[in-house]
Amino acid sequence: MYSSFPGIGALHPGDRVAVIAPGSPPQDATALSAGLQRLESAGLFVEVAPNVQARYGYLAGTDATRLDALNAYLRRSDVKALFCVRGGYGALRLLPGLDYEAARRHPKLLVGYSDVTALHLALHHRAGWRGLSGPMVAVDWGILDPDSERLFFELATGARPDPLLGPGGEALEPVRPGTAEGILLGGNLSVLTRLVGTPYLPPLDGAILFLEDVGEAPYRLDGLLAHLRLAGLLDRLGGVVLGGFTECTPPPDRPSLSLEQVFDDYFGKAPYPVARGLVYGHFPVKSTVPVGVRARLTVTATSATLSVLEPVVEASP
Repeated sequence: MYSSFPGIGALHPGDRVAVIAPGSPPQDATALSAGLQRLESAGLFVEVAPNVQARYGYLAGTDATRLDALNAYLRRSDVKALFCVRGGYGALRLLPGLDYEAARRHPKLLVGYSDVTALHLALHHRAGWRGLSGPMVAVDWGILDPDSERLFFELATGARPDPLLGPGGEALEPVRPGTAEGILLGGNLSVLTRLVGTPYLPPLDGAILFLEDVGEAPYRLDGLLAHLRLAGLLDRLGGVVLGGFTECTPPPDRPSLSLEQVFDDYFGKAPYPVARGLVYGHFPVKSTVPVGVRARLTVTATSATLSVLEPVVEASP
Protein backbone atom coordinates (compact mmCIF):
# COMPACT_ATOMS: atom_id res chain seq x y z
CA MET A 1 0.00 0.00 0.00
CA TYR A 2 2.84 2.36 0.85
CA SER A 3 5.57 0.92 -1.38
CA SER A 4 6.04 4.24 -3.17
CA PHE A 5 7.11 5.98 0.03
CA PRO A 6 10.77 6.13 1.11
CA GLY A 7 11.86 3.32 3.42
CA ILE A 8 13.15 3.70 6.95
CA GLY A 9 16.93 3.49 7.11
CA ALA A 10 18.78 1.20 9.49
CA LEU A 11 20.00 2.75 12.72
CA HIS A 12 23.77 3.02 13.11
CA PRO A 13 26.30 4.77 15.40
CA GLY A 14 26.56 8.42 14.50
CA ASP A 15 22.90 8.75 13.54
CA ARG A 16 20.88 11.59 14.99
CA VAL A 17 17.85 10.54 17.03
CA ALA A 18 15.28 12.48 19.02
CA VAL A 19 13.85 11.70 22.45
CA ILE A 20 10.20 12.76 22.48
CA ALA A 21 7.39 12.96 25.05
CA PRO A 22 4.08 12.60 23.17
CA GLY A 23 2.20 11.53 26.30
CA SER A 24 3.31 11.82 29.92
CA PRO A 25 6.59 13.30 31.21
CA PRO A 26 9.33 11.21 32.83
CA GLN A 27 8.71 10.34 36.45
CA ASP A 28 12.37 10.12 37.46
CA ALA A 29 15.06 12.54 36.32
CA THR A 30 17.78 10.06 37.24
CA ALA A 31 16.19 7.34 35.10
CA LEU A 32 15.90 9.80 32.21
CA SER A 33 19.55 10.75 32.49
CA ALA A 34 20.60 7.09 32.62
CA GLY A 35 18.54 6.31 29.54
CA LEU A 36 19.99 9.21 27.58
CA GLN A 37 23.51 8.13 28.52
CA ARG A 38 22.78 4.58 27.39
CA LEU A 39 21.66 5.76 23.95
CA GLU A 40 24.70 8.01 23.65
CA SER A 41 26.97 5.14 24.66
CA ALA A 42 25.55 3.21 21.68
CA GLY A 43 27.04 5.93 19.47
CA LEU A 44 23.81 7.81 18.74
CA PHE A 45 23.65 11.59 18.61
CA VAL A 46 20.74 12.29 20.94
CA GLU A 47 18.54 15.36 20.76
CA VAL A 48 15.92 15.92 23.48
CA ALA A 49 12.57 17.45 22.57
CA PRO A 50 11.90 20.79 24.33
CA ASN A 51 8.75 19.55 26.05
CA VAL A 52 10.26 16.46 27.70
CA GLN A 53 10.43 18.15 31.11
CA ALA A 54 7.20 20.13 30.69
CA ARG A 55 4.27 19.49 33.02
CA TYR A 56 0.56 19.94 32.34
CA GLY A 57 -1.21 17.65 34.75
CA TYR A 58 -0.43 14.10 33.61
CA LEU A 59 0.83 15.36 30.24
CA ALA A 60 4.25 16.55 29.09
CA GLY A 61 2.87 19.95 28.20
CA THR A 62 -0.35 21.02 26.52
CA ASP A 63 -1.57 19.27 23.39
CA ALA A 64 -0.28 22.18 21.30
CA THR A 65 3.15 22.00 22.94
CA ARG A 66 3.49 18.25 22.48
CA LEU A 67 2.14 18.36 18.94
CA ASP A 68 4.50 21.17 17.91
CA ALA A 69 7.47 19.24 19.24
CA LEU A 70 6.49 15.99 17.53
CA ASN A 71 5.59 17.59 14.20
CA ALA A 72 8.89 19.46 14.19
CA TYR A 73 10.69 16.12 14.18
CA LEU A 74 8.35 14.58 11.64
CA ARG A 75 9.35 17.37 9.27
CA ARG A 76 13.10 16.86 9.65
CA SER A 77 15.04 14.63 7.30
CA ASP A 78 18.17 14.48 9.48
CA VAL A 79 16.54 12.61 12.39
CA LYS A 80 16.63 8.83 11.92
CA ALA A 81 14.57 7.68 14.90
CA LEU A 82 12.15 8.89 17.57
CA PHE A 83 12.63 7.32 21.01
CA CYS A 84 9.73 7.93 23.39
CA VAL A 85 10.64 8.96 26.91
CA ARG A 86 7.73 6.98 28.38
CA GLY A 87 4.10 6.12 27.75
CA GLY A 88 1.61 7.11 30.41
CA TYR A 89 -1.19 8.84 28.54
CA GLY A 90 -1.65 11.50 25.88
CA ALA A 91 -0.72 10.19 22.42
CA LEU A 92 -4.36 9.68 21.48
CA ARG A 93 -5.00 13.41 21.84
CA LEU A 94 -2.39 14.20 19.18
CA LEU A 95 -3.53 11.94 16.32
CA PRO A 96 -5.76 14.45 14.45
CA GLY A 97 -2.99 17.04 14.36
CA LEU A 98 -0.04 14.93 13.23
CA ASP A 99 1.65 16.00 10.00
CA TYR A 100 1.14 12.72 8.13
CA GLU A 101 2.36 14.23 4.86
CA ALA A 102 5.71 15.05 6.48
CA ALA A 103 5.78 11.59 8.03
CA ARG A 104 5.37 10.05 4.57
CA ARG A 105 8.18 12.20 3.18
CA HIS A 106 10.58 11.56 6.07
CA PRO A 107 9.88 8.13 7.59
CA LYS A 108 11.62 7.38 10.86
CA LEU A 109 11.96 4.55 13.30
CA LEU A 110 9.48 5.05 16.15
CA VAL A 111 10.41 3.31 19.40
CA GLY A 112 8.11 2.85 22.41
CA TYR A 113 5.20 0.81 23.72
CA SER A 114 2.10 1.19 25.93
CA ASP A 115 0.54 4.59 25.11
CA VAL A 116 2.86 4.81 22.08
CA THR A 117 0.68 2.09 20.50
CA ALA A 118 -1.59 4.91 19.28
CA LEU A 119 1.27 6.51 17.34
CA HIS A 120 2.55 3.20 15.97
CA LEU A 121 -0.85 2.26 14.55
CA ALA A 122 -1.83 5.72 13.28
CA LEU A 123 1.51 6.36 11.58
CA HIS A 124 1.48 2.91 10.02
CA HIS A 125 -2.05 3.39 8.71
CA ARG A 126 -1.73 6.99 7.57
CA ALA A 127 1.94 7.21 6.59
CA GLY A 128 3.15 3.66 6.00
CA TRP A 129 5.57 3.65 8.92
CA ARG A 130 7.05 0.53 10.43
CA GLY A 131 8.16 0.72 14.04
CA LEU A 132 9.56 -1.05 17.05
CA SER A 133 7.37 -1.62 20.09
CA GLY A 134 10.28 -1.58 22.47
CA PRO A 135 12.20 0.06 25.32
CA MET A 136 11.52 3.65 26.41
CA VAL A 137 14.17 6.11 27.49
CA ALA A 138 13.13 7.00 31.06
CA VAL A 139 11.65 3.57 31.82
CA ASP A 140 13.85 0.90 30.29
CA TRP A 141 17.03 2.11 28.65
CA GLY A 142 18.90 3.01 31.84
CA ILE A 143 18.44 -0.53 33.21
CA LEU A 144 18.19 -2.47 29.95
CA ASP A 145 19.83 -5.89 30.12
CA PRO A 146 22.34 -6.84 27.41
CA ASP A 147 20.08 -9.43 25.76
CA SER A 148 17.13 -7.04 25.45
CA GLU A 149 19.46 -4.38 24.04
CA ARG A 150 20.93 -6.86 21.56
CA LEU A 151 17.49 -7.88 20.30
CA PHE A 152 16.51 -4.23 19.88
CA PHE A 153 19.56 -3.29 17.83
CA GLU A 154 19.32 -6.43 15.70
CA LEU A 155 15.85 -5.33 14.61
CA ALA A 156 16.91 -1.67 14.29
CA THR A 157 19.67 -2.65 11.86
CA GLY A 158 17.61 -4.90 9.62
CA ALA A 159 17.35 -8.37 11.20
CA ARG A 160 14.42 -10.68 10.44
CA PRO A 161 14.27 -13.04 13.43
CA ASP A 162 13.08 -16.52 12.51
CA PRO A 163 11.74 -17.20 15.04
CA LEU A 164 11.41 -14.17 17.30
CA LEU A 165 12.52 -15.45 20.72
CA GLY A 166 12.60 -13.77 24.11
CA PRO A 167 15.79 -12.20 25.48
CA GLY A 168 16.60 -15.45 27.28
CA GLY A 169 15.66 -17.59 24.29
CA GLU A 170 12.06 -18.02 25.48
CA ALA A 171 9.80 -19.65 22.90
CA LEU A 172 6.08 -19.08 22.46
CA GLU A 173 3.55 -21.53 23.84
CA PRO A 174 0.73 -22.99 21.72
CA VAL A 175 -2.94 -22.18 22.34
CA ARG A 176 -4.69 -22.87 19.02
CA PRO A 177 -3.01 -24.65 16.10
CA GLY A 178 -2.69 -23.25 12.61
CA THR A 179 -0.48 -21.18 10.32
CA ALA A 180 -1.00 -17.61 9.21
CA GLU A 181 0.92 -14.91 7.38
CA GLY A 182 -0.05 -11.29 7.77
CA ILE A 183 0.97 -7.84 8.92
CA LEU A 184 2.19 -7.82 12.52
CA LEU A 185 0.17 -5.19 14.39
CA GLY A 186 -0.73 -4.54 17.99
CA GLY A 187 0.64 -3.31 21.26
CA ASN A 188 -1.32 -2.21 24.30
CA LEU A 189 -4.85 -3.66 24.27
CA SER A 190 -6.46 -0.70 26.06
CA VAL A 191 -4.99 1.83 23.64
CA LEU A 192 -5.69 -0.22 20.54
CA THR A 193 -9.34 -0.66 21.53
CA ARG A 194 -9.76 3.11 21.86
CA LEU A 195 -8.90 3.44 18.16
CA VAL A 196 -11.87 1.30 17.07
CA GLY A 197 -14.24 3.41 14.97
CA THR A 198 -11.60 6.08 14.28
CA PRO A 199 -9.64 6.76 11.08
CA TYR A 200 -6.39 5.83 12.85
CA LEU A 201 -6.75 2.07 13.28
CA PRO A 202 -5.25 0.07 10.40
CA PRO A 203 -7.36 -2.71 8.89
CA LEU A 204 -6.92 -5.84 10.99
CA ASP A 205 -8.15 -8.25 8.32
CA GLY A 206 -5.63 -11.10 8.23
CA ALA A 207 -3.31 -9.35 10.67
CA ILE A 208 -1.27 -11.13 13.31
CA LEU A 209 -2.26 -9.22 16.43
CA PHE A 210 0.10 -9.06 19.41
CA LEU A 211 -1.23 -7.75 22.71
CA GLU A 212 -0.15 -6.75 26.22
CA ASP A 213 -1.55 -4.64 29.05
CA VAL A 214 -0.92 -3.53 32.62
CA GLY A 215 -3.09 -2.80 35.63
CA GLU A 216 -6.35 -4.05 34.15
CA ALA A 217 -8.53 -6.44 36.15
CA PRO A 218 -9.81 -9.53 34.29
CA TYR A 219 -13.30 -8.05 33.88
CA ARG A 220 -11.82 -4.98 32.20
CA LEU A 221 -9.71 -7.09 29.83
CA ASP A 222 -12.90 -9.06 29.16
CA GLY A 223 -14.67 -5.84 28.23
CA LEU A 224 -11.87 -4.73 25.91
CA LEU A 225 -11.88 -8.04 24.07
CA ALA A 226 -15.68 -7.99 23.93
CA HIS A 227 -15.46 -4.57 22.28
CA LEU A 228 -13.14 -5.96 19.59
CA ARG A 229 -15.43 -8.95 19.08
CA LEU A 230 -18.60 -6.84 18.88
CA ALA A 231 -16.88 -4.56 16.36
CA GLY A 232 -16.25 -7.64 14.20
CA LEU A 233 -12.47 -7.32 14.46
CA LEU A 234 -11.57 -10.54 16.26
CA ASP A 235 -13.32 -12.61 13.61
CA ARG A 236 -11.18 -11.15 10.82
CA LEU A 237 -7.73 -11.68 12.33
CA GLY A 238 -5.09 -13.99 10.91
CA GLY A 239 -3.65 -14.90 14.30
CA VAL A 240 -3.03 -13.71 17.87
CA VAL A 241 0.07 -13.60 20.07
CA LEU A 242 -0.44 -12.82 23.75
CA GLY A 243 2.30 -11.06 25.67
CA GLY A 244 2.53 -9.95 29.29
CA PHE A 245 -0.55 -8.88 31.24
CA THR A 246 1.05 -7.53 34.40
CA GLU A 247 -0.67 -6.36 37.57
CA CYS A 248 -3.89 -7.80 36.16
CA THR A 249 -4.75 -10.31 38.88
CA PRO A 250 -8.18 -9.91 40.47
CA PRO A 251 -8.49 -8.74 44.09
CA PRO A 252 -8.60 -11.73 46.45
CA ASP A 253 -11.84 -10.65 48.13
CA ARG A 254 -13.94 -10.48 44.95
CA PRO A 255 -15.23 -13.23 42.64
CA SER A 256 -13.51 -13.15 39.28
CA LEU A 257 -12.57 -15.12 36.25
CA SER A 258 -8.85 -15.78 35.92
CA LEU A 259 -6.86 -14.27 33.06
CA GLU A 260 -6.58 -17.75 31.56
CA GLN A 261 -10.37 -18.14 31.59
CA VAL A 262 -10.89 -14.77 29.91
CA PHE A 263 -8.41 -15.52 27.16
CA ASP A 264 -9.85 -19.01 26.69
CA ASP A 265 -13.34 -17.55 26.28
CA TYR A 266 -12.17 -15.33 23.43
CA PHE A 267 -9.40 -17.37 21.80
CA GLY A 268 -9.79 -20.98 22.97
CA LYS A 269 -11.84 -21.88 19.89
CA ALA A 270 -10.47 -19.30 17.48
CA PRO A 271 -10.37 -20.35 13.81
CA TYR A 272 -6.78 -19.08 13.51
CA PRO A 273 -3.48 -19.77 15.28
CA VAL A 274 -3.08 -18.37 18.78
CA ALA A 275 0.07 -18.39 20.90
CA ARG A 276 1.02 -16.99 24.29
CA GLY A 277 4.19 -16.35 26.24
CA LEU A 278 5.59 -13.47 24.18
CA VAL A 279 8.16 -11.82 26.45
CA TYR A 280 6.79 -8.37 25.83
CA GLY A 281 5.05 -5.87 28.07
CA HIS A 282 5.42 -3.76 31.17
CA PHE A 283 8.48 -5.42 32.68
CA PRO A 284 12.19 -4.65 32.32
CA VAL A 285 13.50 -7.70 30.44
CA LYS A 286 11.55 -7.97 27.21
CA SER A 287 11.55 -8.51 23.49
CA THR A 288 11.20 -5.66 21.05
CA VAL A 289 8.39 -6.43 18.61
CA PRO A 290 8.19 -5.06 15.06
CA VAL A 291 5.07 -3.17 14.02
CA GLY A 292 3.82 -3.08 10.44
CA VAL A 293 5.90 -5.85 8.85
CA ARG A 294 4.84 -9.20 7.44
CA ALA A 295 5.18 -12.13 9.79
CA ARG A 296 4.26 -15.79 10.00
CA LEU A 297 2.69 -17.44 13.04
CA THR A 298 2.95 -21.23 13.14
CA VAL A 299 1.31 -23.13 15.98
CA THR A 300 1.17 -26.89 16.46
CA ALA A 301 -0.06 -28.96 19.38
CA THR A 302 3.38 -28.75 20.99
CA SER A 303 5.10 -25.60 19.70
CA ALA A 304 4.59 -22.06 18.45
CA THR A 305 6.84 -19.75 16.44
CA LEU A 306 6.56 -16.17 15.23
CA SER A 307 8.80 -15.46 12.24
CA VAL A 308 9.51 -11.94 10.97
CA LEU A 309 9.41 -12.10 7.16
CA GLU A 310 10.64 -8.62 6.29
CA PRO A 311 12.87 -6.10 8.07
CA VAL A 312 11.57 -3.03 9.84
CA VAL A 313 14.36 -0.94 8.34
CA GLU A 314 16.27 -0.92 5.06
CA ALA A 315 19.91 -1.87 5.17
CA SER A 316 22.32 0.91 4.30
CA PRO A 317 23.65 0.78 0.73
